[in-house]
Amino acid sequence: MDILQVKELGQKIEDNINNVIIGRKDTVHMVVASLLAGGNILLEEVPGSGKTMLAKVLALSVGGEFKRIQMTPDLLPADVTGINFYNVKNSEFEFIKGPVFTNILIADEINRATPKTQAGLLECMEEKQVTVDGKTYALEDTFMVIATENPIDSQGVFPLPEAQLDRFLMKLTMSYPEHEDMMTIMKTHMKGYDLSTVKCVASKEDISEAKAAVTGVAVHDDIVEYVVNLTEATRRHDKLVLGVSQRGALGIIKISQAIAALDGRDYVLPDDVKDAFKVATPHRVILKNSERLVKGKVNDIVAEILGTVPVPTEMI
Repeated sequence: MDILQVKELGQKIEDNINNVIIGRKDTVHMVVASLLAGGNILLEEVPGSGKTMLAKVLALSVGGEFKRIQMTPDLLPADVTGINFYNVKNSEFEFIKGPVFTNILIADEINRATPKTQAGLLECMEEKQVTVDGKTYALEDTFMVIATENPIDSQGVFPLPEAQLDRFLMKLTMSYPEHEDMMTIMKTHMKGYDLSTVKCVASKEDISEAKAAVTGVAVHDDIVEYVVNLTEATRRHDKLVLGVSQRGALGIIKISQAIAALDGRDYVLPDDVKDAFKVATPHRVILKNSERLVKGKVNDIVAEILGTVPVPTEMI
């Protein structure tokens, strides 16, 4: 699959999702970019904003399977990954797969689960595999976790540690829709929505081929240095106690490649890096205590860094 085919594929998936998810084109674009980059998403939004519907329509669009886990304090890691069950009839243990064995997994309100259960997702997200009782089971190539958090709820939650936040390729937020979009949503969904009408516009094999094509998008040394300079700026910033890690820097490049491919280019531009930096950085940095109470401070710092780090202007 060449880059123009990747662009065409991405556009078909986005259009298919936008027919159902109204007024979220920027978010949908980044979700598709994350899918092609092989990453996971932390989605911060208020309840009832369509996050489950988004994941369902994405799975249907690519001919994949969708599963949802409602994360609660009494959820166990085995409820996520699966268990070895003793079959009395056969006198042997059988592995019963957990909900992670799917294509698109939504972990709803992930910060309501205990740290032990949260950690059960780490291997799935990073290595695309599950290990139970010493035996490893591979997940499908087309696999993505969309974990959600409620931005206003702080009671009965277990904040995700930095090591787990770093496993998410990007963090996206979904604000309230505009008035016209809200009117369209009301007219479209007030009688319910029949998901059986959602078309399958791609296959899991198409996604695998597109992901391989994305990894071939050229990244000039000047672009690599630009990413390094941006990440180092987060580590030196006087209002941050933790900057972007090496995994985060590589994530910025992966997102940039996916954005470029969806735009029909086989090379990365500085603007691609800027767009990637905005979604790959906020959840990876930690503010100093005095700054944490200021709403939107992380985004202000991200914008400040993008405005101060020199942008490569000519690449030969």
